[in-house]
Amino acid sequence: MSFLSIIIQLVLGILFLAFGFVKFSSKRRAEAFDRYGYPQWFRPVSGVIEIIAAILVLYGIINQTSAAWGGALITIIMIGAVFTQIKIRDPLQKILVPVAVLILGVLIMVLNWPFILGQ
Repeated sequence: MSFLSIIIQLVLGILFLAFGFVKFSSKRRAEAFDRYGYPQWFRPVSGVIEIIAAILVLYGIINQTSAAWGGALITIIMIGAVFTQIKIRDPLQKILVPVAVLILGVLIMVLNWPFILGQ
């Protein structure tokens, strides 16, 4: 496993643990979900999915198959985040952060994908 992959996995893992846990208690996140037009029940569901993604990429430091699946899950989550921000017409500056995280998720997936394929 490359040093770059490990660093990105640590960053994404910590970020997604924070993103996930915040979904359970933050009034600001509740207001954001209203603004996005999503039901409030989806907020803790998305939090659990983000925590699972974090665990996968962090465990992926010692198991590259897990890293690839975690990267894939982060990629899916962030595609949804980017589309949500486009849907609500957020300014470009607000869309750039999810795009950057999306790119990191894709990078982790691609760097570790051969382990899913058994290579």
